[in-house]
Amino acid sequence: MSEIRKARLGDLDQIYAISLLTGDAGKDATRLYEDGQLIGHIYSAPYIVLSLKTSFVVEDDEGVAGYIVGPHDTAAFEARLEREWWPALRARYEEPQGDLAGWNADERRIHTIHHPEPAFAPRVAAFPAHIHMNLLPRLQGQGLGTRLLDLWISTAREAGVKGVYLGANAENVSGQRFWASRGFERLAPPLVAPTDRSVWFGQYL
Repeated sequence: MSEIRKARLGDLDQIYAISLLTGDAGKDATRLYEDGQLIGHIYSAPYIVLSLKTSFVVEDDEGVAGYIVGPHDTAAFEARLEREWWPALRARYEEPQGDLAGWNADERRIHTIHHPEPAFAPRVAAFPAHIHMNLLPRLQGQGLGTRLLDLWISTAREAGVKGVYLGANAENVSGQRFWASRGFERLAPPLVAPTDRSVWFGQYL
């Protein structure tokens, strides 16, 4: 039996684990990293810590196995990351040096911690909120992703959010199909930067 509920700080370890187990274009990224927390440091954990009210999880008999996280105000959230999240991680992880072409997965993530790329301003102006959502394989195909998304969207609408965007890995074709089937439209310039590697989707609320 699966339950969808608000996230709690006590879920953090499981959120980190899900981030790693879905971190390779939706597949298990454990083999790619020496430090299994690095993906979560960037894409999930700060949302639980800094934006708990906009974070939801799905839990079954084995524990938390999926989440949706995302702030209603991306610009304000990025400012909080700079004040409250990145400094401790930058002190913990030494910035990698040398030719980035030779960096491993850990070094690339650590570089992002030291030099996070700001959200693309035109996209944020059109869609102020953004989300990340992941489900472990054991919960996929049961409609739980749709239920998580519907819950997040309903609370965002109640809060007066005008739009939400998300980025999908270009290799995650099934993920892209999911978002397109749930009312998200694939974005194009000028809402996508020329250097973007992700596939971006947006939905007005």
